[in-house]
Amino acid sequence: MSGASADRTSAAGTSPTGTSPARTPSATAPSATAPSLLGAEVGRRIGVGLMYGLWKPRVLGAWRVPTTGPVILAVNHSHNIDGPMVMGVAPRPTHFLIKKEAFIGPLDPFLLGIGQVKVDRSTADRTAITQALAVLANGGVLGIFPEGTRGEGDFASLRAGLSYFAVRGGAPIVPVAVLGSTERRGRLIKGLPPLRSRVDVVFGDPFEAGDGTGRRTRKALDEATVRIQQQLGAHLDHARRLTGRR
Repeated sequence: MSGASADRTSAAGTSPTGTSPARTPSATAPSATAPSLLGAEVGRRIGVGLMYGLWKPRVLGAWRVPTTGPVILAVNHSHNIDGPMVMGVAPRPTHFLIKKEAFIGPLDPFLLGIGQVKVDRSTADRTAITQALAVLANGGVLGIFPEGTRGEGDFASLRAGLSYFAVRGGAPIVPVAVLGSTERRGRLIKGLPPLRSRVDVVFGDPFEAGDGTGRRTRKALDEATVRIQQQLGAHLDHARRLTGRR
């Protein structure tokens, strides 16, 4: 499951995909625009069965995820199983931003049915932005791969979408490090980790992206992105030391 992140903001108060302030969805979007919470709970239970059935997740720090209120899980992304893994081990149902290319064939109704958010990365996807803000407005959990796509999973290059949703949605960020998903290739399915191998998922302490002033200017969001990158990088270093993995 590959993630998607919005492009950089372009002006004060603009959306992460560059829409103008007049057309930017409100953080208090009506609940009808939000993807299904029940669907996300079903997705979480499916994830529990699949992830614990196929691999051996070791989950550390899940208690750090706030039990109520809006939260953003910022997950490093180096393998397709990172999203489903976090969905299965997170203590709350999670709505991930996922690139539209993943919604192919039967996966399209399935992913929509389990409350995931389809994102068109080639345009200013106001529908996805509205849905994501509605998740937060409803006190839900939004999952984001801040690197925007699969890579080294080291948080080295972040897009500004994460800071936009955190500041606009008034949600704390919980950093999540998934380690071990790319260490070895499986014998039966080369594109997946070996069956019954251990994958570590480490949740960090929640933090606020904003500076406390409530500013939503491009400069404020750029500064927030720098703070976020420092926090995520520090958490990843801590997770690697804690698990002994790279």
